[in-house]
Amino acid sequence: MKRALVLALALGAAAPVFAVQPSEMLADPALEARARELSKELRCPVCQNENIDDSDAQIAKTLREVIRARITEGDTDAEVMAFVTDRFGEFVLLKPATSGWNLMLWAAGPLMLLGGIAVAAVTLRRRGAGESALSAEEEARLAELMKD
Repeated sequence: MKRALVLALALGAAAPVFAVQPSEMLADPALEARARELSKELRCPVCQNENIDDSDAQIAKTLREVIRARITEGDTDAEVMAFVTDRFGEFVLLKPATSGWNLMLWAAGPLMLLGGIAVAAVTLRRRGAGESALSAEEEARLAELMKD
C-alpha cells in the first residue's frame, strides 16, 4: 500500500513532464530541442500562467504542433515566434518585449512610486513649514511642567 501511494505521488508530481506526448516529438533531437525551448517561452491561452510545454490543454497541444511544423518547414526561431504572436498577440509571450506600449506599462510602476514619494515629500515639507515655535508663554508653562 505504501509503495502504491509513493508511486501515485511521484507520477502526480511528474505530470507536467507528460504534457508533450511522444507522438508530438520530432525525430531530430536538435529540432526537438528548439521546439521545446520555444514552447517554454509561450503562455498557454487557457492556463494563462503556464507555458505550452507544460500544459495539457488542447490549444497548447495545437500550438506545440504548429511550432514543430514551422520548424520542420525551415522557419527560424524568430519567424516561429512572429507567426504565433501574429495570431494570438503578445499575450502569449511569457516575457513580452519592453518596447512601444509595453515599455509604458513596464515604466508605470516605478514612475508611480516616484510620484508618490514626491507627493509625500511635498506634503511633509508643507506640514513642517506651517508649524511655528512655542510662544514665550507656552515655553514658560512647559518649563514649569518639566520641573514637577
